[in-house]
Amino acid sequence: MARYRGSVCRLCRREGTKLFLKGDRCFSDKCSVDRRNYPPGQHGQGRPRFSDFGVQLREKQKVKRIYGMLEKQFADTATKASRMKGRTGDNLLQLLERRLDNVVFRLGFATSRNEARQLLRHGHFLVNGRKTTIPSFLTKPGMLITVREKSREVTRIAGALETLEGRSVPEWLEVDKDNFAGTVKALPTREDVTLPIEEQLIVEFYSR
Repeated sequence: MARYRGSVCRLCRREGTKLFLKGDRCFSDKCSVDRRNYPPGQHGQGRPRFSDFGVQLREKQKVKRIYGMLEKQFADTATKASRMKGRTGDNLLQLLERRLDNVVFRLGFATSRNEARQLLRHGHFLVNGRKTTIPSFLTKPGMLITVREKSREVTRIAGALETLEGRSVPEWLEVDKDNFAGTVKALPTREDVTLPIEEQLIVEFYSR
């Protein structure tokens, strides 16, 4: 599977906003976007002009990078959202938020989605008591996500929970720090997504 192996801070600078790909570093003074808020490269400090297509493309790239997905996987999710009832943009964000790697991150068991994916791949989490290692697994209301008993002393998980107070858990999720558990209370709504996303641009991009 293809993977981006470069600096993730370059991705944030390319999109001109924090994508929160580096965990706690994104909230510190070391954040690259705060220090150099312009695209990387020798022409980064120029004034690029985007066409309508360019604006749509940049929004799609931004959201794809926020959730750490490859192009085909993201396009398949957009197609699935278009076939669901309701607004395609809202459906897309709901599908992205329901991903297990995002839920693990939102519950505070990891400091970034990338870290959540790695922890999932290593089998540290249970969904309704069963080990699940698929980051794209779609959660549903009523599901219980727990850290395996043997994994509760993992430094990265314990460290992430210690910093949870600095981050807010969305209302559609509930976390029990003492028992290393979290519950999906409801499906996420558009209001639960506080990221700077203009989903209609993505819908227009894929509807060309």
